This record gives sequence, structure tokens and C-alpha cells, in this order.
Amino acid sequence: MDHNGLKVAVVGATGAVGNLMVKVLEERAFPVSSLKLLASARSVGKTLPFRGVEVPVEELVEDSFNGVQLALFSAGGAISKKFAPIAARAGTIVIDNSNAWRMDPKVPLVVPEVNAEAALSHSGIIANPNCSTIQMVVALKPIHDAARIRRIVVTTFQAVSGTGKRAIEELRNQVSDIMNGREAVRQIYPHQIAFNCFPHIGPFLENGFSEEEMKMVNETRKIFEDSKIRVCATTVRIPVIYGHSESINIETEKPVSPEEARMLLKEAPGVRVIDDPSSGRYPVPLDAAGHDETLVGRIRIDPSVENGLAMWVVADNIRKGAATNAVQIAEFLVKHGRL
Repeated sequence: MDHNGLKVAVVGATGAVGNLMVKVLEERAFPVSSLKLLASARSVGKTLPFRGVEVPVEELVEDSFNGVQLALFSAGGAISKKFAPIAARAGTIVIDNSNAWRMDPKVPLVVPEVNAEAALSHSGIIANPNCSTIQMVVALKPIHDAARIRRIVVTTFQAVSGTGKRAIEELRNQVSDIMNGREAVRQIYPHQIAFNCFPHIGPFLENGFSEEEMKMVNETRKIFEDSKIRVCATTVRIPVIYGHSESINIETEKPVSPEEARMLLKEAPGVRVIDDPSSGRYPVPLDAAGHDETLVGRIRIDPSVENGLAMWVVADNIRKGAATNAVQIAEFLVKHGRL
């Protein structure tokens, strides 16, 4: 542990994202003087490795945050709603990965490559956007700055790890069952996920869109500080373990050629351009898994609208889409003397 570092807590430490938050803190050599792993009572007794030491999991209770300077939350909206304000009142800075605080006007919604400065105006809680929003805004920000995006149409192809460990298990079990002539058992998803896909992520709302789709609409507007951007999203679950893919069509105020877009993206932080389709080079989820960059390819003119561009964007949904983004926000606060 770093004796000059910070007292850090990870809430929801035993989940897929919580596990990864611990790994990313270690990988990125974040200045941690002590690490507290918090989860529900049923996880007490488990340990997670951190810098060569097995750290025990403790039960999350109201006084868990005494003396804690930074808490990374990934334990679902209900836990965040209850415990994030308790942590903030104890003087802890909370970076929350759930949907609980994202659209609260007093809570900054931050992607460091896009709007890092917003993190400095927090009142104790900072929100991590939805995974599918994060990779989209990382890829679109350079183009938005250069030519102002007016409209976005996006279809996502989302990995099962976005739902958590049990969903990964369900996909693996179903594949095994089907390949061995057994019937696939459904527990997590409304349909069989193995060898299938379905446009259903989160509950459906009265407007016919799903909750996940409306997150992309509302969060994009908040992050870009532009309520006029029109966004239409369709979110689809596919039988991939790590890595969300997105087909994105944009309409800009000023024309942007594919060549210009590639140049802008090659210089953008956190982006890797893989765009040579004739040689079979374009982003796929297996390229993104285990990495933090947002991969962009298939950049081409969209001939159906004036000033239209189409592209394909892929990122690891639990790294850049969750754990890494949260740690990057914390790094930004440390760099600016706010932690």
C-alpha cells in the first residue's frame, strides 16, 4: 500500500465491475494507502487480491465510510441511493457507477476524455455514465467539437457482462447445454441469449423505448451540455461476454469527410482508429476486451442525410464502460488537488 496515498473503499467489490475496479486501481498504480472492500453480508469472509495481499470483504453499513477519502460504488441503484449520501456526509468523495445519480442536476456526469472539468464542481457525488454512452461520447466528442453534431442514431450490440457475473454464467451454460443436446435454461434474460439476440435492455417505457435507450439520449445531452442534440437509440443484447459494439450515424452542422473524422479521432485521447475494411481491419469485441481504448472504424459518408457520417465503435464495457472510467475520474481529482 502507498503510505502517502488515499483511504479508498470499493462498494460492491464482489461483483464483476467491483472486482475490476480493484484490479484497475492496482494496474494504474492509483495512490492507495488502505483499501476497504464493501459488499452485502453474504460476501463477508471472501477476500480479493490487491498488490499481493488478500483483502477481506466487509459488510457495507452506515459507518463504513469513516476516514475513507474515496469510494467507488458499483452495487446497483438502490444501494447507491441509500449509501452515497451517507458517504458524502462523512466527507468521502463518491464515484458512482449506477443509474441513481446520473441525471441529478447537482451531480456531474463525467467521462474524463470528454468533460473532465465537470468533476471539479461536485458536492460529494460524481456519476459514471452508462457503459454504452461512455464509448459513444468518447468517439463523438472530437467530431462534435469540430462540426457540431445535430442528430445521432445509434444501435448497440451489448455484451452480457453488462448484466453481471450471473449473466456471463447463463450464456456459458446455455452454449454448453445446447451443444450437448440439452435444453437451454433461462434465469437472467427474457429470452435465450446463446445463439440469439434481442432488443431489450432494461424495462420498456411508455414512449416505446427501453430504459437503456433513454439513458443514452439523456446522458449524451448532459455530458455534451447540449439539450438540442437529437438522439435515437436501439439497444440490443448479444451473446458476447466482453465488449459493446455500436453502429452510429451522425448528422453534423458543418460537413466532415471520413478522412477528416479519422484525423480528428487519431489525435483524440482514449481512441484507437482501426479502419481498413478492405484488409478486414475494423473493431470487434475481442479486440477491445481487456483494453481501455475506444475503438473506431468503418468511418464513411452516410448518403441518406446532408452532412452525414456513419461509423462502428467498440469498447470493453466493464473497463472503459465502468471500472476504468471511475478510476480515471479519481485520477483527475488527484491531479487537480481535489483528493
